[in-house]
Amino acid sequence: MRVALAGGSLLSRLESSSLAMHVRESVWLYPIVEIVHIAGFSILVGAVVLFDLRLLGFSKKLPVKECMRYLIFWARVSFAAVLSSGFILFIVDATGLASNPVFLLKLALIGAAILNAFFFQRFTLQSVDLWNAGQPSPPAAKLAGILSILFWIAVISCGRLIAYI
Repeated sequence: MRVALAGGSLLSRLESSSLAMHVRESVWLYPIVEIVHIAGFSILVGAVVLFDLRLLGFSKKLPVKECMRYLIFWARVSFAAVLSSGFILFIVDATGLASNPVFLLKLALIGAAILNAFFFQRFTLQSVDLWNAGQPSPPAAKLAGILSILFWIAVISCGRLIAYI
């Protein structure tokens, strides 16, 4: 019970912070932050899906290492924009979002997508020299690509559904 009260108190403090109040009271600030969030997700998911398609066998002549070096850079930069804008959007309605099951599912799916990327980089990518260019990706890489695409589509879907549930 104490944890719930502390969490509720933290959520209330976030909602009453000067940043949250300023965003709520501004005619343009909330829409601008939301646009940054959506644009960031567009770049993030676009870069990730292009890389995942390479893992699934498209553009086999394109080296995986080069593809990753370029696309993952943009995914990371845009993830920073998504994280910061998402936090601002969260504090505007922290108590409402913290109790929204679709928002919580979105966070869990983001965590699953990050874990998928971590396991891919930690284990599957270790053998990339064997399948870097001109060779089919191993089954583990294809699975990581499929899971990644599914996770990110689900994250986007949850993001859209938050307002309706």
